[in-house]
Amino acid sequence: MNTRNASPNSAPHVTIRVSGKLFQGHLAYLEQLVQSAIECRLWPLLSLAHLEELDRAALFYLIDGENCRFALISCPSFIREWMDHEKERAAA
Repeated sequence: MNTRNASPNSAPHVTIRVSGKLFQGHLAYLEQLVQSAIECRLWPLLSLAHLEELDRAALFYLIDGENCRFALISCPSFIREWMDHEKERAAA
């Protein structure tokens, strides 16, 4: 299934809760969960409410996937601020 077919407007949602730490070594497993949801025609929502720490690789995974492969919900302000900073930096 093409990820464009699974979107907030055309597919049911599934929430994937991410808590604790998210590092590069965890991304392959998280990607499997996201891909499985997409294959089942579900729009993945990554709940980050209990995410306490992440590395740059994880941050860029979230930046690159947000709104095209998944949505972010309950994103802590420190993560959103870091994401915004990196987006501004890349645009400069």
